Amino acid sequence: MKQCRRVLAVLVSTGLVAAVLSGCGAGGGDKRQIIRIGHNQATDHPTNIALMAFEEYIEEKLGDKYNVEVYPSELLGSQTDMVQLTQTGAIDFCVASNSILETFSQNYTLFNLPYLFASAEAYHKSMDDPEIVEPIFESTKQAGFEAVTWIDAGTRNFYTVSTQIEAPADLKGLKIRVQQSPTNVEMMSLLGGSATPMGFGDVYTALQSKVIDGAENNEMALTSNGHGDVCKYYSYDMHQMIPDILIGNCAFLDELPEEEREIFEEGFLLVNSVEREEWVKAVEAAKEKAQNEQGVTFLYPDTKPFQEICEPMHADMLAKYPDLSPIYDKIQEYNAEYPSEAE
Repeated sequence: MKQCRRVLAVLVSTGLVAAVLSGCGAGGGDKRQIIRIGHNQATDHPTNIALMAFEEYIEEKLGDKYNVEVYPSELLGSQTDMVQLTQTGAIDFCVASNSILETFSQNYTLFNLPYLFASAEAYHKSMDDPEIVEPIFESTKQAGFEAVTWIDAGTRNFYTVSTQIEAPADLKGLKIRVQQSPTNVEMMSLLGGSATPMGFGDVYTALQSKVIDGAENNEMALTSNGHGDVCKYYSYDMHQMIPDILIGNCAFLDELPEEEREIFEEGFLLVNSVEREEWVKAVEAAKEKAQNEQGVTFLYPDTKPFQEICEPMHADMLAKYPDLSPIYDKIQEYNAEYPSEAE
């Protein structure tokens, strides 16, 4: 298996991942079915820790039948690549940002809206509500995959190599990496910056070589991915709370016997709970490391000017996708119940 993973790492860029995967069996006399899960985070990231807990849980309950293999750090390609591999069944699960999934289903556009959630509490309550998430999670079934749980990815904020972002005007002319979704490109355009969509694995080199002036992500990107070695200003404009989504191949999920499906559902809940617990600790540690070891300065601008500029995106989205209005309204109820502390 270790040799198989080394081959994958070398051949990912050649487009031969599917061929390699088909040749990487459990080996020897092991007749267990391999379950492959891909994601783009480092091994010490909360996402990987949660997926390793899932691996342990499934193998504890169904270890005589399944061998779970977790591939971190884009070993199976970019998030878009992994979603496509999950579609075809070349792999069984992957973690993808909600922004990526917007290109597969218009319903995911909702969660990409800037300033959709008033607070972390409203965000968590909304994402835990089946009435909100199920219509979105199930909207890609015809594409061959569905969401099985969400993963907390914190709050997305701007960080730059050398420019302090204290107001939207400070973004003017800056090339900022954004996730590969139309909503993020539009948001960046409204705020005055130049959107540069690219895969997460390419960001560090782009920052280092000054191809881009900055990016937007949570605090973990500074430390786990080394962006804080290059970017020295992190600005809490709080523009998005976008979940990561664990998706599964529909054919695999539909073929599970009822008892096994229940065990997998328990495993999906475990992924969510473990990751959220690890996330809180990891963000605190990342911020401390970024400040004390990487020399990153954290800025706390007034978020209202950013929010006001992005506000028209909400009405535009609802006009374009009126079927999402009931879900949007339900989120607003949680926003009213759990308002921003700044209000």
